[in-house]
Amino acid sequence: MEREDQLYPPIKALLERQGYTVKGEVGAADVVARRGDDAPVVVELKLRFSLSLFHQAITRLAVTDLVYIAVPKPKGKQARRMLKDNLAMSRRLGIGLITVLPDGRAEVQCDPGPYAPRKSKKKTTRLLREFDRLQGDPNAGGATRHGIVTAYRQDALRCAAHLAQNGATKGSDVAAQAGVAKATQLMAANHYGWFERVRTGIYQLTETGAAGLKHWAYSWDLED
Repeated sequence: MEREDQLYPPIKALLERQGYTVKGEVGAADVVARRGDDAPVVVELKLRFSLSLFHQAITRLAVTDLVYIAVPKPKGKQARRMLKDNLAMSRRLGIGLITVLPDGRAEVQCDPGPYAPRKSKKKTTRLLREFDRLQGDPNAGGATRHGIVTAYRQDALRCAAHLAQNGATKGSDVAAQAGVAKATQLMAANHYGWFERVRTGIYQLTETGAAGLKHWAYSWDLED
């Protein structure tokens, strides 16, 4: 769809099937629908999600609680994520979301109304575990240039530093001396390409690992 007015017929048909009388461009609203003495429905049309679209919808909440935004259904590689994120925002704001497919069908993704997202104990636990594992505050400044430092990367750096100082070492010795309980598993997984197994249970640092130590040196104190 190339024009906003192409969204209007599917939205009008959707509302008329529910018994509404629908008119376009009423005052500042793109679409207004009425059904008897019910509160009016307002729909704001746009060709894509944007912050200004949500601003318009919030403004319409001063007129009625039944406010929707309508956009063509996103397509492409990131479409599902885009729709999921904007659906969550719509729910949090208490507004409805309608998507229009290329064949002209309109789909109601959510209706207006109060929304209280459920807290995820699993996600909270994961966040706090990462907070506790992360040593210091390595992502304060410079994170965009270097990348984000995770607790996993800090463990990898400790293993790499130990190998850089001691040469090829048994995984259990790295675990004990570098303070990384899962050192053997970490080095075996080798997500960053920093480690090389020279024989069973014994690992040495690769050139990539040596470069990684220099690149990430800002993020932690090797003497800790």
